[in-house]
Amino acid sequence: MAKDIKKERSLELARFTIQCSADVILFHDCNGVILRANDSACKHFGYSEDELIGLTVQDIDPDSNKKTWARFWKELRKKKSISFETRHQTRKGSLIPMDVAVNFIEFDGKEYAVGFCRNISERKKIEEERKRAFIEIERLREQLELENEYLHEEVVESRLLGDIIGESPALQNILKQVEMVAPTEANVLVTGESGAGKELIAHEIHKQSPRSDRSLIRVNCASVPRELYESEFFGHVKGAFTGAIKDRIGRFELADGGTLFLDEVGEIPLDLQSKLLRVLQEGTFERVGSEKTLKVNVRLVAATNRNLKNDVSEGRFREDLYYRLHVFPLEVPPLRERIEDIPLLACHFLRLAEKKINRSGMKLSKANLISLQNYDWPGNIRELQNVIERAVIVSRTGKLQIDLPKILSGKKVSVDIIGSQSHLPQERISTFAEVKQFERENILRALIQTKWKIFGEGGAAELLEIPPTTLTSRIARMGLEKI
Repeated sequence: MAKDIKKERSLELARFTIQCSADVILFHDCNGVILRANDSACKHFGYSEDELIGLTVQDIDPDSNKKTWARFWKELRKKKSISFETRHQTRKGSLIPMDVAVNFIEFDGKEYAVGFCRNISERKKIEEERKRAFIEIERLREQLELENEYLHEEVVESRLLGDIIGESPALQNILKQVEMVAPTEANVLVTGESGAGKELIAHEIHKQSPRSDRSLIRVNCASVPRELYESEFFGHVKGAFTGAIKDRIGRFELADGGTLFLDEVGEIPLDLQSKLLRVLQEGTFERVGSEKTLKVNVRLVAATNRNLKNDVSEGRFREDLYYRLHVFPLEVPPLRERIEDIPLLACHFLRLAEKKINRSGMKLSKANLISLQNYDWPGNIRELQNVIERAVIVSRTGKLQIDLPKILSGKKVSVDIIGSQSHLPQERISTFAEVKQFERENILRALIQTKWKIFGEGGAAELLEIPPTTLTSRIARMGLEKI
């Protein structure tokens, strides 16, 4: 009798332990019909015990069906115990990730199983967060590698010109405009002749902006193959096209939080300009081959040596994109309008060339500087650097031998003096002083007529048909002041 009481108490304790367990415990037959369920099972799945009993495992496990159940039961009979992860469905239809251990039981000639299921929602949440963090770390690592590789190339290239050098009124005027626009988020369109230093101005805008702690990413639009423009700007996913062997982030994504500099923006194909416009308007894009929309925060600086307004009128450039870029236009003056800066630039390039070619002791004579200042510089600052470097290479002594092309303003000077004399009017030749005086008076007349308005429609620059920055430089050089 005492033995039976003890056995009954043991069974009662076992039932109590099962009922109070935090884990879900289900007892079912070989067909998956639930015969017993503890309180935790009812709490997790939202059923009463009476409602759970009679349901099948397939009713609460969306990944189980008759076919998979047959395979499962066959394996359970063989192994006696199986552990796996699955999902169980609540009465309301939500899914709970579960860690399941099922044990095979034979009783009175029949086959049963008891399943112990533990809710692993928190663990899965942590794993998912870790997975997202790992993906983000990998993305940032890839971005950092590309950024470092890119910046290494940029430093090598951009430092060839060094910092902005010069004291001329024309340069100081453009730097004042840079100082005004740099702290804003406005898009900037930098125009000017090839080699005039548009990229240095873009770097200066970025350096003085609130984004200076992030990268300035440059794209030379003239050097990108037509079929790779979209990938270059927006990136691509693996397999997007032949040769896309891995995911690659584009320049917009690389410049997120920083500044994107589109050099030679007028070379972008017309069919891609609409996609570029979308990024500027909405800040969103998709990588090539991906449907996932990415969002970026990029400040844009564009540069061109073309007349984009003419390109718009001739249908080669989108008008809406032009006005999106043309928020704050900056025109970089050519070197021939900065002749005061030529000695400073020449000395700077001389030091760079000496270091590059491993020579020293080279000096610029007064005659060298006069010849440099009298030259028209169609290739601007880039041409000046090349001329100085070439002089360092060919000069055998400390005296520089500067060789300048025999051209003026890009046009060959005719040497057929005798043949041309008969076509020239026989009038008095004006002296250079008289020509300069005429220029001074002509500019002054234009200023008085426009009430000293220089920029914009109806301004003196428009009247004289010269860039406003050029006119500003000449006004300062001539010492003209409004009375």
